[in-house]
Amino acid sequence: MIEAEDFIQPARALGFNTWTGVPCSFLTPFINRIISDPGMTYVSSANEGDAVATASGAALAGKPAVAMMQNSGLGNAVSPLSSLNWVFRIPILLIITLRGESGLQDEPQHELMGQITAGILDQLQIPWTWFPRSAAEVEGALMVACWQMEKTARPYAFIMRQGSVAPGTLDSDWSSDAVPKSPDGGLQSPGAAVLTRQQALQCVLEHTTETESVVIGTTGYTGRELFALADRPNHFYMVGSMGCAASFGLGMSLALPGKQVVVVDGDGAALMRMGNFATIGAYGGANFLHLLLDNSMHESTGGQPTVSASVSFAAVAAACGYREARAAVTMDALRQFMTRTTGPGLLHLRTCSGVPASLPRPDLRPHQVRTRLMRNLGVSTAWMDT
Repeated sequence: MIEAEDFIQPARALGFNTWTGVPCSFLTPFINRIISDPGMTYVSSANEGDAVATASGAALAGKPAVAMMQNSGLGNAVSPLSSLNWVFRIPILLIITLRGESGLQDEPQHELMGQITAGILDQLQIPWTWFPRSAAEVEGALMVACWQMEKTARPYAFIMRQGSVAPGTLDSDWSSDAVPKSPDGGLQSPGAAVLTRQQALQCVLEHTTETESVVIGTTGYTGRELFALADRPNHFYMVGSMGCAASFGLGMSLALPGKQVVVVDGDGAALMRMGNFATIGAYGGANFLHLLLDNSMHESTGGQPTVSASVSFAAVAAACGYREARAAVTMDALRQFMTRTTGPGLLHLRTCSGVPASLPRPDLRPHQVRTRLMRNLGVSTAWMDT
């Protein structure tokens, strides 16, 4: 195991001052250290493909750059890696965490990618090696990486195993200087957060029923807190596919026009796939409710800030065709949203950070959650019990 600084300082000496990425708990020490250093540039990207593209733009401008991601997000980066970096021959350094490594306990959404990460890099013709796990190995590993990138003009990857880097704290309160504006040019500010995520979820539970609704909790703490409050058969806990809760819910709402579908989203997840707002606005029905809980951070990976403070999600949703869209901070606004909104509707609710002590994970396997929900909906398919 190394300290984050053991890698960052030699990388900085080689010119790697631009870092982009999407947080993973394995990467927390790196990201926290870089954010906390005013001499470094860190771009919190909406998704892994954007991180690759941003790093590539910096590289093209003569600034060596690093893109960081967990392997579950490597799929998001395949398009730019194959059709930008490969085609234009733009080398960047990749650090990809190996979630779901064989023999180690990890979340179910990482199992497949743990088996195929190295193979994907091989198919992309990206040379790779294991991330160094001792300080003595770092300089040599970086020299090989730089030599490979200079020789091939292609990316080079380090695959990082669990426990490679010692924990680190975040010593920065960075936030964007940009302020969201409404379509008429006025500033939009719903006020400071007063509710916790748990309080918001409790309100959702009070206004949904097992027989008439489906509640989808996005990736991270939202699904876990929903499970901890009440594990109901009409719940679906997203454990991976970050950013896809809203599109998943849209498909379900179109297939089940007689059911209310409530998607409880997060700011990081919504930013990752904001293009889906336009799809929801165009196709969403009256039964689709989109509750976006915004604590301005990737809380489950260590509290790294998102750029949500500079975004008016309500204005975006309204511009994309949502029938109703508003921003708020109060419980009364949330209750009104749950009881009086004709969808597709969005409520951007700013929430406080913080996680309940000893927060459990769902004790059902993902396919068990799926099957239970299908039975609750009265759905029967040939593959349902597999």
